[in-house]
Amino acid sequence: MYQISTSSALVEGVYSGSIPSSTLLEHGDFGLGTFEALGGEMVVLDGLIYQIASEVRLRSDDFLVPFAAVTRFHEDSSFEIGRFASLQELEAACDRYRQSDNLFYALRLDGVFQTLHARAVHPVPNGTRLLDASKTEFEFQFHDVEGTLVCIWSPRYSSSFSIPGYHFHFISDDRTKGGHVLNCSARQLRASIQTVSEYMVQLPETGSFLTTNFDKDPTSDLAKAE
Repeated sequence: MYQISTSSALVEGVYSGSIPSSTLLEHGDFGLGTFEALGGEMVVLDGLIYQIASEVRLRSDDFLVPFAAVTRFHEDSSFEIGRFASLQELEAACDRYRQSDNLFYALRLDGVFQTLHARAVHPVPNGTRLLDASKTEFEFQFHDVEGTLVCIWSPRYSSSFSIPGYHFHFISDDRTKGGHVLNCSARQLRASIQTVSEYMVQLPETGSFLTTNFDKDPTSDLAKAE
């Protein structure tokens, strides 16, 4: 896994881009993140970057990324997930296929979603704390939509630099719908999982990251914002 910046920086409102998107794609073809000034949700799928705000946009330009995590996705195993009625039930179904709570995982889930509740952040001034930024987001309700969940699972101990637990972003097959997943239901999904035991974090070398105080434990704020 290759990650730009940290979850602590997000919580404290450090949203300035620091690493080019071309560098991000050199390290992985699958993952998620956000954009400068929280300008939408990022989905990296099959080596392409999508920006999801009020609409979905394919980003083929080279731009600076404030936070993202990607991997070169190679499934270690695949499985089917039967009917589930909530995101919590989906997470419980995926739990059975994780070998440990101390490693990282990438998961890809494809299928038709009966319902999907998603959100997308939109631009805020640099320095706006994540909890405050999350109060002014776009929200979407989708029905009978076919698409892909891109997920990174991180251990609880990683909260100072990653987002612990399941972090799901969605994009539809027609690339017109998506966002950070708040809830969903489906009759059946095909899932692939990859175990990740190497994790590289690229820290910004300029801007407010250098002077912001990150002493506060971000776990509580991350849970509320997510």
